[in-house]
Amino acid sequence: MFKPNLFLLLGGTLFIVILIIPTILVVLFSGVNTKELLAEDSRFGSIETAKSVSDETSVKPSIDSSVEVTVYRSGKKIIEKSPLDQYLIGVIAGEMPAEFEPEALKAQVLTARTYYIKRMLNPNKEKLPQGAQVIDTVDNQVFINKEERKEKWGSDYQWKENKIFKAVKETDGQIITYNDSPIEATFFSTSNGYTENAEDYWNNSLPYLKSVKSSWDTISPSYMNEKTMPVEEFEKRLGVNLKKSSISDPIAWTEGKRVKKIEIGGKVLTGKEVRERLNLKSSDFNLSIKGKNIVIKTKGSGHGVGLSQYGANGMANEGKKYEEIIKYYYQNVEIASGDEFLNKVMAKR
Repeated sequence: MFKPNLFLLLGGTLFIVILIIPTILVVLFSGVNTKELLAEDSRFGSIETAKSVSDETSVKPSIDSSVEVTVYRSGKKIIEKSPLDQYLIGVIAGEMPAEFEPEALKAQVLTARTYYIKRMLNPNKEKLPQGAQVIDTVDNQVFINKEERKEKWGSDYQWKENKIFKAVKETDGQIITYNDSPIEATFFSTSNGYTENAEDYWNNSLPYLKSVKSSWDTISPSYMNEKTMPVEEFEKRLGVNLKKSSISDPIAWTEGKRVKKIEIGGKVLTGKEVRERLNLKSSDFNLSIKGKNIVIKTKGSGHGVGLSQYGANGMANEGKKYEEIIKYYYQNVEIASGDEFLNKVMAKR
């Protein structure tokens, strides 16, 4: 009878361990997410670092990315095409400081996405070049593309881009609705301490655009402003004659503490008319004559209707989430999926 040699048995066993077991392991682990394994690899640093790499490279597909936005670039006189998610990054970069709190940025993303959808479902009659949906100015929403963002931000580009990108992705597809329809998601920079009723600045009243207190705005660099204008220019812009009659105190104020009506040179004007004709920051203004000049002091920056950007950032600093910010500045609204409306937008093209 053959007696196995002990050394041959040990050698055979070692052969099996070396050649066969690694093969089994490869088969067993072939379905494992390699990014999870890399989290334990020292070449990729900490587990948190590896997770961030995974998060950035495995973005879930969204309906935003399937919607194409055509933007008229007013400076270059060309039309640029961009997926909606990339368009939103460009809008947030153009409309709100990237240094703002993430929850404030998210609130701004919702206003931007809602604005776009509302506009596409109810196109304005303003003339844009054939094929353009929106313009890149305050007439719609300010937009700056990737190359322009790189130039604007310089060495800060990457962290600012990532921060805004995250705000867009974490609110993917969400819009603001009232009675199941997208709202007029108006916004502005800085309040005078209060937002404005829609009907006090525009002709139409909207139930979700009502005046609310916004005390966070005092830290804004645009909270207080002053400009001086020659009397002659002042008279020309307003179509008044101060020699016949001077400047009176405001006749009426809005609920948002801005000038509703004022008599200047014997002529009654609305606060909005004065603001727009004199190119003032706000319709909360004070006028005084100093020699041959008019000194104009204003409080706040923007029309005052809807979301205050500095107010939103103040709320975010206090720990408020974007949903709370949205529902504070827009009354009785809901945050809903915009998929149904985006599908309608795509169907129209």
